[in-house]
Amino acid sequence: MSKKFLPEALCVRTFAHAGAVLAVSDPLVQYPRLANECSTPPTDRLVVWSARGELRTSETRAEEVWLHLEAQAHVPLTCQRCLTPAEVPLQVTRAFRFVADEATAEAEDDGAEEDLLAISAAFDLRALVEDELLMELPLVPRHSVCPVAVPTQAGEGELVTEKPNPFAVLAGLQTRKLN
Repeated sequence: MSKKFLPEALCVRTFAHAGAVLAVSDPLVQYPRLANECSTPPTDRLVVWSARGELRTSETRAEEVWLHLEAQAHVPLTCQRCLTPAEVPLQVTRAFRFVADEATAEAEDDGAEEDLLAISAAFDLRALVEDELLMELPLVPRHSVCPVAVPTQAGEGELVTEKPNPFAVLAGLQTRKLN
C-alpha cells in the first residue's frame, strides 16, 4: 500500500523516508499572492510543480532530510516599457535541506550552500512553491521585443511648441531703461 501525501500538510520526514514524489498541476488562482501580481485574471493559467523527497547520510553519519523542488508557471504581467500585457515564464529548481528548528537553520545558514528549512510534521508545500515563484518575478517585467513602438526620448511623438524664453522679456525691459 502506498502512502498518500498531501501538499498542504506534508510530513517531510516521512516523505523523504519513502523517497516519494509529488507531481501537481494546479490552477494559478490557488496561489493567491502570485495571482494578485497578474495584470489580468489568471483563470486559465496553471502552476506545474514536482517535489521529491530524499534521505541522505551526512559526513557525521547523521540522517539528513532533503526536498527537491521544480516549479513553473507563465504569468501575465504588465511590460514596464510599452505598458501592454507580457507573458512572463517563471522557472524554479531548488534543493532544500531540513533541520530540526529555525534556530538551527539560522545557525547553519552561512556555512551551507543549500537552502535550509525547519522540519515540520505538517509542512505546507504549496506555500513553498508560491514563495519560490514569487521570488522569481522580475522587478521590472518587460518584453524582450515590445509588440508596439516605444518612444525612446522624452516627448517623442508629441507636438513640440517653442516656449518663450522668460529672460528675453527681461532683456527687453533692460534695453528700454538704457534708452
